[in-house]
Parts: sequence; structure tokens; C-alpha cells
Amino acid sequence: MIGRKNMGRASPLLLVLLVLGFFFATYNFLTIIIPYRSVGKWVGDNSNGGLLSDPIIGMPENVKKFKNSKSPFHVALTATDAPYSKWQCRIMYYWYKKNKDLPGSEMGGFTRILHSGNPDNLMDEIPTMVVDPLPAGLDRGYIVLNRPWAFVQWLEKATIEEEYILMAEPDHIFINPLPNLAHGGYPAGFPFFYIKPLQNEKIVRKFYPEENGPVTNVDPIGNSPVIIRKDLLEKIAPTWMNVSLRMKEDAETDKAFGWVLEMYAYAVASALHGVQHVLRKDFMLQPPWDLEIGKKFIIHYTYGCDYNLKGELTYGKIGEWRFDKRSYLRGPPPRNLPLPPPGVPKSVVTLVKMVNEATANIPNWDTQ
Repeated sequence: MIGRKNMGRASPLLLVLLVLGFFFATYNFLTIIIPYRSVGKWVGDNSNGGLLSDPIIGMPENVKKFKNSKSPFHVALTATDAPYSKWQCRIMYYWYKKNKDLPGSEMGGFTRILHSGNPDNLMDEIPTMVVDPLPAGLDRGYIVLNRPWAFVQWLEKATIEEEYILMAEPDHIFINPLPNLAHGGYPAGFPFFYIKPLQNEKIVRKFYPEENGPVTNVDPIGNSPVIIRKDLLEKIAPTWMNVSLRMKEDAETDKAFGWVLEMYAYAVASALHGVQHVLRKDFMLQPPWDLEIGKKFIIHYTYGCDYNLKGELTYGKIGEWRFDKRSYLRGPPPRNLPLPPPGVPKSVVTLVKMVNEATANIPNWDTQ
């Protein structure tokens, strides 16, 4: 070790090397050994197995994650017995089976949690557990309120072998084998641009009081897609259910949050339990806004895709070519949907091709 006395005699080159050595040792300790958090959030990208920067939150790059051994997760989605829900579940399950055993996948078992209270005609096709809906009238016409209650029942009744659970939805299509994106006690979630706890602080504080911490502890997510450790979800789910019901009963909250109310409820419930999520923008893409597939894992086809014959987006106006899941509320889309015109983004073309492949290979596709 060089003391102060000897430091004065050290060569300029040695001094430079010592300073650089100290700098890089300190930098590596701060950015690699210590998991970095920015505004109470983790953000990530799976392109090289590490956590990378997020352009919205502005996290430093090259923050190394602690790689866990292979940790399979159970795929669970809640569903109704309506034709609209059924055909989406069938497509989703088809692509789950296609990707489950591919290299890089950590998908385990699969359960459709059917919250109609009664078995339906897909019981033999898709692994399903039937649970009860909320008591009549309690959802106030907002059927999504049944989702947290369905998870509460499933977690109590089911034997789930995997340590982790992916909460998915019927309108998800697996486009790449999905690894376990969670990091131990930090679940992985997708950051939605329209979930804005900080901008809605006044309302969020009704359910997440100041003594619980800053509003930035409430992640900009919904419950899906989320990969989470089973024991954490068992703690969060009852709170998620209760917060959802309280939000729906509060007129101001109901008006402000609308169709994403239950998503806010999950985010608040997680924060109440001190659980925060790794925010993974590569978790999924949403056509027509996301144009490329890249290394993302799930297509979420919640938005309508409308284009003219020049391949130009006509969002908000029914296009000369369109694919919108809401066009098929009463029954499944026909097989062999026409592909979009030239110039339409790859994400939309891929979506339609994947729907067509599934419908071509699922027996009795026209079954209601």
C-alpha cells in the first residue's frame, strides 16, 4: 500500500493508474454490485440478459442483474364464457403450446381461470379451473372486477407446482419463448404509458396514504403481463380485490380511471405490500403503435388496426383494411383473414399471420 509520504514520490503515470483504478472500482461497485433504482423503479431489456436504460425513466445503462437459475412460471389468465373471450383464449393457448418447450422458454403449466361459475365447452381443450364470479351487481357492469377475485379463489384452491406465476390475458400472443423476467422478490411488469400514478396523486392518495411512502412507489403497470413469485401474489391478491371494489365505489375514482381502474388497483395493492416491479418494455408490444417485433415476447392486440389501401394508418376511422378484435364480439374471426396492404408495419402483419396460423390448426374453429 502506498502511503502519503510515498505518494509524493510516485511517478505521474502511477498516480494516473491509481486514480483510474479507484474510479473504475467505485463505478463497478455502484453500477454492478448494487442493484440500481431510479424513482423507485427497476427497468430492463432482455437483449443481453441485463438491465438497461429506459428512455422514459432514464436509468443508467449496463446495470447487471443477478441471474437466477431456471425458474419455470405458471401461465394463468382469467376469462369469461363469452364467445369473444373464448376465441381469444384458444389462440393464446395455441401459441403458448408452440413456444413452451423452445430454447429460452421458462413457461410451465397453464390455467384458464374461468370466472363464470360454470364449466364451458373448452374444458377439454384448455386446462381450466372454474371459479365464482362476484355476487350479482357488485361489479357494477365492470366485468374486469372479477379478475382479482378469480385469482384469490384460484390461489386458494389450486395446486400450483411452479414458484412463479405469469398473469396473462386472452388477447396475448406469445411471439418468442418467454423466460422468467422476475428477479426474486422483484416481479416483472410492463409499463403502460396511460397508467400515471404521479399525475393522479390526489386520487391515488385515497388508497395509498402518505404514511405508506411516495406516490412513485406505485408502479405504472396493471396486473398483466406480470411475472411474480406465487407467495407475493397470495399476499397482494386479496388487497388488489378490495382496493378494486373501493375504487369502483368511489365516484371520483371511477370517473378518473374508467376502464383501467382495476389496473391502478393492482399497482396500488402491490405498493401497499412494499412490492415493486422490474419495468420491462420488452415484455410486449401493442400494434399498431409498436411497429417492430424485435426481441419482444408478447403481442397485445387490444387496439384496432385500421389502414387505407396505401398502408397508411387511419386510427379513429374504420380503414379499408382493418383488424379489430371487437369486430368479433359474438363469435370467432373467420379463418384465413386477408393480410394487410403493402406498407403496413411488421407488427400488424405478424399479428394477422399468427391469428391465421392458429385458426387454421385449431380443430372446430367455428365452435362457439
